[in-house]
Amino acid sequence: MSDNRNNNISANNIGWFLAGLGLGTVAALLYAPKSGRETREAIAAGVDAGRENLVSLGRKARQQINNVVASGKKIVTTTKRQVNAVVDAGREAIHGMQAEK
Repeated sequence: MSDNRNNNISANNIGWFLAGLGLGTVAALLYAPKSGRETREAIAAGVDAGRENLVSLGRKARQQINNVVASGKKIVTTTKRQVNAVVDAGREAIHGMQAEK
């Protein structure tokens, strides 16, 4: 008896679900602001705009990274020259002290 009752409840729930699904579909079609074609075109335009924005951000990021790398290279080159100058001065000082002995 309980199996028969559970089957009726399940069938009843499925029926209400399908009725709600149908009503929701009809309501969506009646209240849709644009046709399907217009909606697809709007989605495609949005995707294209997003892609273009992403490409633009990528270019800007690449330019900023290139600027940082160039700045870093300049700092390293300058520091290397300074270190080499200090090392050379130290060598000259050591050679000068050895020559005085």
